[in-house]
Amino acid sequence: MKNFFGWLGHNFLMFLQELGRMMLLFVQAFLWLFRPPFRVRLFFKQMEFIGVNSLFVVGLTSLFTGMVLALQTYHAFRMFGAETLVGATVALSMTRELGPVITGLMVAGRAGSAICAEIGTMRVTEQIDALTVMAINPVQYLVMPRVLAGFIMLPLLTIISDVLGIFGGYLVGVQILDIHGGMFMNRIYEYVELADVYNGLVKASVFGGILTLVSCYHGFYTSGGAEGVGRATTQAVVMSCVLILVSDYFLTALMF
Repeated sequence: MKNFFGWLGHNFLMFLQELGRMMLLFVQAFLWLFRPPFRVRLFFKQMEFIGVNSLFVVGLTSLFTGMVLALQTYHAFRMFGAETLVGATVALSMTRELGPVITGLMVAGRAGSAICAEIGTMRVTEQIDALTVMAINPVQYLVMPRVLAGFIMLPLLTIISDVLGIFGGYLVGVQILDIHGGMFMNRIYEYVELADVYNGLVKASVFGGILTLVSCYHGFYTSGGAEGVGRATTQAVVMSCVLILVSDYFLTALMF
């Protein structure tokens, strides 16, 4: 029992230490937003890497998520004669929850892992130390553009995710399950409000900040050579996904 509480206390202290270092890294990156030099080219490069290069995987995942959601809800609503509510259900699910969450998870797996591996490799090969020697702040050069790009690009990706998810639901509901197209769209206009879309985009922005910050943090403090890079990348993806799902609950409780 004593060993158990010792293990629990040790891990809790380690968690607090990591959380504190992560917050300090975020504060440093935030402060560098307002201090020159402003590396606009790096920022746009990260916007392309995190956002544009994730379009295919996010779009494909969202399309089939909307299709599956329409198929499942149709069979449930048919028992109550409420098939026309499939459109509203798909749209609300995508805009409020599935759009932001799926986008965050997909980008964490695709871009977050690459960010951590890239920065981690720079750490173990002493390239970050070389930046410091050349009077280039590594937080401003490596972390700030990625975190800012995550905040901005995730909501834009989520808009595409929402549209494709609803389109997938429309294809299945109207073209395959023979729901009246006008009723399908009318229920969306009736039940979905702009606040649902805005709150989903706020979630996406938070998720973007979380996944980029966690990925940069684990890469920035990587140690142990190539094995350490692999371990840090795994930890970054797992922690990003867990934090996205946990924060999604609290954001939902506050917004809706």
